[in-house]
Amino acid sequence: MNLALLLDGPRLPPASGGAARQLVVFLHGYGADGNDLIGLGREWARVLPHAAFVSPHAPEPCGMAPTGRQWFDLSFRDPGELVRGIKHASPALDIFLDAELKRHDLGPRALALVGFSQGAMLALGVGLKRTPGPAAIVGYSGALATAEALPQTPGSAPAILLVHGDMDEVIPVDAMYIAREQLAQAGLAVEWHLAEGIGHGIDAQGLHLGGAFLKQAFTAASLQ
Repeated sequence: MNLALLLDGPRLPPASGGAARQLVVFLHGYGADGNDLIGLGREWARVLPHAAFVSPHAPEPCGMAPTGRQWFDLSFRDPGELVRGIKHASPALDIFLDAELKRHDLGPRALALVGFSQGAMLALGVGLKRTPGPAAIVGYSGALATAEALPQTPGSAPAILLVHGDMDEVIPVDAMYIAREQLAQAGLAVEWHLAEGIGHGIDAQGLHLGGAFLKQAFTAASLQ
C-alpha cells in the first residue's frame, strides 16, 4: 500500500497568489481531524503570504471519538505508547511530507511542522529525525516522546517553539519543561511560551507567536 495515500486533508494556497516558497503542515490532536487546524493558515497568511498550508487527517479512526481521527492509539496509561505510536505513525507522515514538498517543488528546509497535542508529539518525533531538518517545528500543548536519536548536528536542526497553557488539564505543563530541557541538553535551541490561564488549547497570543516564529525561521533557513 502507498502510505502517502493514507493522508490527505484541507489545503490553502499562498495568499500571494504565486507559487509556494514555503510549506506549513499542521498535525491535529487526538480525536480531531485536519479541519481543526487549517484555520491557523488563514490567520498566518498575512505574515506568511508565500506559504502553502496543508492539514492532513490522521490515518486512523479515533477509538475514543468515533467521528475523529488519531495518529496512534493513546491512553496515557502505558509509558511506552508514545514511542511506539510515533514509530508507527512516522512512515506515512514522512512519505506525505516528501510528496507535498515535491508537489510544490520545494526543498526540505522550506518545510515547517505545526502540531497540537498528539500532533505536536508527532511533529517533534518526525521533524527532529528528518535530514536535512525542516526550518521549524511549533508544538502546542504537546510533549517529547523520547530524547533518543535527536539530531547530532544542531546546526542543521529545525528552530523549535513550544507553547503550553499553565492550566492544561490533558497534558500537564511539566511536559513542556521536560521537553525543553531534553532538547537543550542535545544542543538544540528552543524557544518557549507559557500561556497563563490557558487550558488545553491555543490562545490569541500563542497564535501570534507561532506565526512570527515561522516567519523568522523561514527567513533564517533561506539564508543558510
